[in-house]
Parts: sequence; structure tokens; C-alpha cells
Amino acid sequence: MVDVLVVGAGPAGLAAAAVLAALGAGEVEVLDREPRAGGTPRHCHHGGFGPLGLEGPGFAERWVRTAERSGAVLRTGVTVTDWAGPLTLDTTSAHGLERITARAVVLATGARERPRAARLVPGTRPAGVLTTGELLRAVHVHRQHVGTRAVVVGAESVGFAALDALRLAGVDVAALVTEHPRHQTSPARALDARLRRGIPLLTGATVADILGRGRVSGVRLTHRDGRTAHVPCDTVVFTGDFVPEHELARRGGLLLDPGTKGPATDGAFRTDRRGVFAVGNLLHAVEPARAVAREGAAAGAAVRRYLAEGDWPSASASVPLRVAAPLAWIAPNLVTPDEPLPYGGRFALRTAEFVGRAPLVITQDGRTLHHARLPRPPVPNRPFHIGGDWAARVRADGGPVRIAFG
Repeated sequence: MVDVLVVGAGPAGLAAAAVLAALGAGEVEVLDREPRAGGTPRHCHHGGFGPLGLEGPGFAERWVRTAERSGAVLRTGVTVTDWAGPLTLDTTSAHGLERITARAVVLATGARERPRAARLVPGTRPAGVLTTGELLRAVHVHRQHVGTRAVVVGAESVGFAALDALRLAGVDVAALVTEHPRHQTSPARALDARLRRGIPLLTGATVADILGRGRVSGVRLTHRDGRTAHVPCDTVVFTGDFVPEHELARRGGLLLDPGTKGPATDGAFRTDRRGVFAVGNLLHAVEPARAVAREGAAAGAAVRRYLAEGDWPSASASVPLRVAAPLAWIAPNLVTPDEPLPYGGRFALRTAEFVGRAPLVITQDGRTLHHARLPRPPVPNRPFHIGGDWAARVRADGGPVRIAFG
């Protein structure tokens, strides 16, 4: 029996555990199936993770030390396999099977990229097809040879991170391919890749076929106007297209949001099961590591309040938030009226398309709660945020809140 069981030792889980232990929440235990704690940043050998250009491994190690110094217990190489009760989890490790019960459970299992098979890309099944995560582990952890000439599928920020890893591994990049009309990263980063490094960006294109026997020999692309092209390569890296690692939440029967595919939560990170919280990129695949660490700290404070006060809203007290296309999702996706939203009262949203300067309109039962233009046009594959002042006007006895571009 522990007071709080955190599943996942990435930035969100570690930050939540650190805050809980520091606030005196009792025995706080963190489980992770990986052999080392720290999550995805451990494999990201590039800056942007903190002050003074801190790289991913340093960022991960900083949170590991913070959690341990706060008094949280970190256990790696432990896989949570199923639920044995509302707040009881079954685990397996090198030491055998174990059943752990907690007063509160925090799910921080993160997200993953969809592999080639899940993207339904046709063709043969040769070696040399990777996701960004597989590429980073191969280059930075295992020091493996990954190829000589690559095509990167995806032009969001993680796609450009793949370019950096490929360059470090001595791999030429034949092209960066995106189905969108333009890239989805910062202009400076895109210009650097195109002008200084000479990497062509092929927009409005999708991979129609992967070619090769034994090893990738090339890809066949289809452009939006129907043209096709063959690009020789021996490596294909599929980037982005993140989905939450929601298997444990699904096995536990937690309510999942239709947009994010992660657990439905309110602003206090509460799921529809009393005592079970969810945080980090399990809720919104994906936000930067620094953002989910801040969110984890806020979740830790919310869990501590629950342990002290025992408050939990009934299912009927929370109002669902629903987005209209081209919006893909909003998080949190439940509003509990008359309760303040933690973590600055912000909501994260994602759009599936470029939409220009259309205003964002939020309504409930035909009543306008919010109508405003965004400071800058939203971009696919990048989250944007809005304030939550409008949430105070949501009626608990009303229908779902609708968020759409006007």
C-alpha cells in the first residue's frame, strides 16, 4: 500500500511525484517499464529543454534528481500490466509479480509515434523503416548504423529533430516530405534546413509506396495534383503523428476523449474514476517536455488537495468540451463549473489544417461564451493555447461546450 502511485517516469510523472513528495503526501512511488527514468528526453540530444540550451538527457536527469531528493521512490524495469481494483494495479518485473494499492493513482504514460503499419503505408516490408524514437535510440543510445540516404516523412518540429540525428549519424537526407502545404516548425529552422543544409521540402505529398527487398531502395510519392515521383533512399523515417499510450487507461475502463484518444480529464487532471488522475502527453500528444513538467507539478498539487480534502466531482457535474473540424482536440476536455482551473487556466488545442485568421468561437446551447481572433494563425502538428476565462460561464446543467472556427 502506498499513498500515491505514479505510472510513468517521464517529465510529467517525475514532476508530479516531486511536488507530491515535497508537499508531504506520504509514500510516493513512481513506476516505469524502461531501465532508466527520464522518459523520451533521455534520447533527445539537442537543446531547447531548459535554460542555457539544456539538452534532453540533462533535462531528464535534473527531474530524476529532483524527484528522488524530494523523497519519491523511483522503480524502473517495472511494467504495469492491468488493474486489479479501482486503485490497485498489477505489475511485473525481474523480481516477479506484484500488486500495489494506492490512495491515488496518477497515469503519466506519455505518447508514441504511430509506426508505418499504423499509418497504412503500402509496399514491401524491408529493413530501414523507422520512427523518430527508433532513430534517436539507434543513434544516441546504441550507436548503430542507420543508413546512408534517408527520406523523412513529416515537417513538424520532431521531423527537423530527426534531420539533426541523421546528420550526426552521417546520413544524407534526400527530402523532407509533408502532406501539408508548408512546414509546421519555426521559419528559422525550416530555412536552415533548406538553405544551409540543402534539404528539399516536398509539400502536398504522401508516401504511396515503400520499395525494396531486404532493405529499402526508395519511396514512391503521390502529390496532391496527382503527380508521382520516385525518390531513391535506403532509410525512411516517419515522424510525428503521435498517439497517447492509453492502453492502461483503456484496460481500466476510463472514459476516453474522442479527440485526444487519452483519458477525459477536467482542469484538475481528474478522470471519471475517483482517485485516478492523468497528466502529460497521455492527455495531449504531444506538448514540449518543459510544458508537461509544469503540468505535472500542477497535477501534483491537485492530487495533494484531493488527498487532504477528498473532493471529487460527480459524473454529471462535469461538462464535456467538443471541437469541430478542422480542430482535432482540446485539453482539458471537461469543465467542472464553479471550480478554478489550475496551471494558469489555459487550454491546449490542435488543428488538423492551416486555417488563417478565422476567429475561435466557443458556445454552449447556442449561447456564446467566447469569440476572439487568435494572436497568430494556428499550425497543424503544433499546439496553441487559449485562456480559460470563458469556463466560468459554462452551465453545469447545460449541454456540451462546442469549440469551432467561426
